[in-house]
Amino acid sequence: MNMPGPGPLTGAKPTEPQVAFRRDELGVILSLYGRMVAAGEWRDYGISCLREVAVFSVFRRTAEHPLYRIEKRPRLRDRQGQYSVIGMDGRILKRGHDLRTVLRVLERKLIRAVE
Repeated sequence: MNMPGPGPLTGAKPTEPQVAFRRDELGVILSLYGRMVAAGEWRDYGISCLREVAVFSVFRRTAEHPLYRIEKRPRLRDRQGQYSVIGMDGRILKRGHDLRTVLRVLERKLIRAVE
């Protein structure tokens, strides 16, 4: 006997599209992350994919607020740029159209950590 599967949920909304980092973008971010971990500056990260923004959060310790947030906001692509690095205090440290260029603000901190 063939039983019908569960029907659609009443009132269920179709899933909204989410913003996410592409594989090449994640490669650039994780490359920097690996160098910062090796320098002892960073210890953990988290990724959030939301409706309007994708966020890569960097932590010094697991149970604290992020040191930095690397955000991708495609709606800002034609304006000031879709990528930004935001500090712990909420200030935008760098914003732009090219991810590698935006991440240089964090690489400077790596140079200081090695000295």
